[in-house]
Amino acid sequence: MSAVLVAGLLAGYGIAMPVGAVAAYLVALTARTSPKIGAFAALGVATADGLYALIAVVGGSTITPLIEPVMLPLRWASAAVLIVLALWGGATGIRQYRKRHTVTRTDTRPLTPARAYAALLAITMMNPMTVIYFAALVLGSDIAAAAHHLEQAAFVLAAFAASTSWQLLLVGGGALLGRTLTGSRGRLITTLVSSSLITALATHLVISAS
Repeated sequence: MSAVLVAGLLAGYGIAMPVGAVAAYLVALTARTSPKIGAFAALGVATADGLYALIAVVGGSTITPLIEPVMLPLRWASAAVLIVLALWGGATGIRQYRKRHTVTRTDTRPLTPARAYAALLAITMMNPMTVIYFAALVLGSDIAAAAHHLEQAAFVLAAFAASTSWQLLLVGGGALLGRTLTGSRGRLITTLVSSSLITALATHLVISAS
């Protein structure tokens, strides 16, 4: 059982630690909103990783052939969503900066923890590389052939826990960034920089697939 737990932890950190567009957005979102919003968004990412780990363990060798035909559309969809989020984040930062310099008040719909969770869950679920990563990992080990469902469940839970801990670490970085750059100009600059970074990463996601 301990070997399965270690394998799950390593798998979770292996898929979570590479910093991509989702990680950049998570940090920027926390800096722009609050640690609570960031924590729920982080749980959305970790939930997607856990679900894909579960699919990989249960599906075994049938997963990769099924996902390959739709990999390119999923990449395009994921990139499109990330670019929209980048534009939305930049526009929000500009709007908040301008509101500090005008007497006009514009009420915007607040981002709730539930919406943050659902948004990051959907974005991460559209990443086909996650399911392929877990499928390859499971096929290369004896996890899929484990005699007990308890071992499979332990692998999935360990992967989820590892991903959660890493995403929450990113949230902590975003919260620290938000507290450090308290000025309106500083928040505007970091928002625009993060939006540009997310757009660049999303564009690279599409280019690498073509």
